[in-house]
Amino acid sequence: MPQQLADIETQLANHKLSQEDYTHIKEILGREPNLVELGVFSAMWSEHCSYKSSKVHLKGFPTTAPWVIQGPGENAGVIDIGDGMAAVFKMESHNHPSYIEPYQGAATGVGGIMRDIFTMGARPVANLNALRFGNILNSDDISKHQRFLVRGVTEGIGGYGNCMGVPTIGGETSFDECYNGNILVNAFTLGLAKSDEIFYGKAEGIGNPVLYVGAKTGRDGLGGAVMSSDSFTEESKSLRPTVQVGDPFTEKLLLEACLELFKTDHVVGIQDMGAAGLTSSSFEMAGRSGSGMIMHLDKVPAREENMTPYDFMLSESQERMLLCAKKGSEEEIIKIFEKWDLDAAVIGEVTATGNMELFWHGDKVGEVPVDPVSEEAPELNRPMKRPGYLDLIKDTRIDDFAKVDNQEAFEKLTCSMEVIDKSWIYTQYDSMVQTNTIKKGGELDASVIRVKENGKALAMSADCNVRYCYVDPKGGAAAAVIESGRNVAMSGARPLAITDCLNYGNPENPEVMWQFGEGCLGIKEACVELTTPVIGGNVSLYNETNGVSVFPTPSIATVGVNDDENNVLMSNFQAKGNQLYLVGESRSEFGGSLYMKEMCGVVAGKIPEIDYAKELALWDLVIEANKKHLLECAKDASSGGVAIALAKMAATSGLGCDVSMSVEDERDIFAESMSRAIIEVKPENAETFESMLGNLSCEKIGVVGGETIKINNVSLSMEQLQDNYFNTFKRVVEQDL
Repeated sequence: MPQQLADIETQLANHKLSQEDYTHIKEILGREPNLVELGVFSAMWSEHCSYKSSKVHLKGFPTTAPWVIQGPGENAGVIDIGDGMAAVFKMESHNHPSYIEPYQGAATGVGGIMRDIFTMGARPVANLNALRFGNILNSDDISKHQRFLVRGVTEGIGGYGNCMGVPTIGGETSFDECYNGNILVNAFTLGLAKSDEIFYGKAEGIGNPVLYVGAKTGRDGLGGAVMSSDSFTEESKSLRPTVQVGDPFTEKLLLEACLELFKTDHVVGIQDMGAAGLTSSSFEMAGRSGSGMIMHLDKVPAREENMTPYDFMLSESQERMLLCAKKGSEEEIIKIFEKWDLDAAVIGEVTATGNMELFWHGDKVGEVPVDPVSEEAPELNRPMKRPGYLDLIKDTRIDDFAKVDNQEAFEKLTCSMEVIDKSWIYTQYDSMVQTNTIKKGGELDASVIRVKENGKALAMSADCNVRYCYVDPKGGAAAAVIESGRNVAMSGARPLAITDCLNYGNPENPEVMWQFGEGCLGIKEACVELTTPVIGGNVSLYNETNGVSVFPTPSIATVGVNDDENNVLMSNFQAKGNQLYLVGESRSEFGGSLYMKEMCGVVAGKIPEIDYAKELALWDLVIEANKKHLLECAKDASSGGVAIALAKMAATSGLGCDVSMSVEDERDIFAESMSRAIIEVKPENAETFESMLGNLSCEKIGVVGGETIKINNVSLSMEQLQDNYFNTFKRVVEQDL
């Protein structure tokens, strides 16, 4: 074994390990670790890989339902969508790398999440993304840099997804000053597989070979998992070498090679090499089956000269997989990957020792017991404290501020960065490749693809109102689950499950940890009430720069099934003369609202009331009425209230409307009461639709048509509305070019 470490204090600091961690490592090994072993523990016990600060709060998430095939703990979650087909999906963050190097950070985020999907045996068929940037409106250095990040991230996502031939069909992009120092890039991929042909990441069967397949290993991404487990400072700009470099053409070959391999009977288990590369993939595969493993690191295909065992174990080079095969199938597997111009090498085998034994040209350079690395990772119950700011903002009301003319407010809100169309972004993504896209980005609410194999449709939506999460971390997280599900229901699909990406600040700050704990409680509550279990996800902490954390941002992606691909409900106006209904109760609720942020300059107050029974009743109404072909379109009223929902519906359809809704205060057209939807119905279907309302509040508010959009005492020509909606973003984001 290599000699032991010198200057242990420096080594621990470099590896983000505490003295307590080091004592624990020595207890596990029964001796001092060497550098390779220290690197293994550092990666596996990083926040990014071990979830040491979040694990205690994630326990108790609802993860089961009759349609859940695989919940958390694998590369991705899996749900049954009927007729022998399964949907495989997950969302993950690539925040820190995307801030340091926007193109590669975003590109490799997309590449990594797609590998998680096809590792399970599924062909990726749809991508979404949830993007958060800082202020892009001003001429100062911060806004200029944020515009640079928007352009780089967009190009990275488009470049990778387009080359892979996987459509990016939707998502969300929002802007707030809290992201000036830490942008968030959350990538979601959904794949399809036969429900009895799912592959898992396990290495079992004593003597079975372990193969490395894919691209060669270089030094890119060294320390990436550890880097993503710390806050940013001014010095963080020098971390570019920790960002991985992606090659979508290689990934496309790897995808096709893996799917060809899965048609054989050779695979025992397979795992993507993501964060912490060969270390995490090998330990996770052995850990899931209680096995040990021998790996000969000198047999790993190398892209650079003079690489060390430490480099091989911790590199995060992209487009690589580790697989456990049936003994005797090695040559046939290698032939498949060589046919696709990819490296493939037998680098080890499964053992019964329970240890990971690492060799370098015949010499043992590391030996670490597998289970303790996973099972004895620090599980921290960090101090929690309710943030002091909540008491300062909880009683803030809209009446505390000077009244703004409704017309002025409407015109300003239709130009808000949150409201306007982001086609500048999504037109850089191929949304129609694979020819299954029914409802794509820009068409409001959920995105939808057809499933050719069973004639059904899958709807998906990624959502989070970060203002709500700042004002009420628990209620805001619950509201994110609710809105994501509501968007899916508005397309006529039944929401079935979620994946999450929990983006928070520094967990060493008790107030941030309280926000996180409350967010988890909100997600648990909403998922139980709505019967949408959590089947996988990701935690991203340390989204902080120079002591300033981002707002709590629990991004939620919901997936639902519509039994008929030919009966997908749209979310914008369909025809002149159709009647418009507002379903759900409207109140003067402005806490955390877009109106209060844009008109009053604050994020404060009490968020709108949550009522799960009313929410489910709304979903049921839309889904069942759509099955009877009674509806022309449905759109939820959320950020910006009824007025902004109608503005989006009008702008995207090119059809105006004449609406009069009952309000106590004229500003209530912008209020954000939950569990509401605007529904378009043909006159001849109105009576039947009304008979289905049950106890739901409902008001007939107007008709579709005309050259203006008119809502109570505000109006705008369609020409002006569409200019505001479609052209504002391009003018802002391209102002430096």
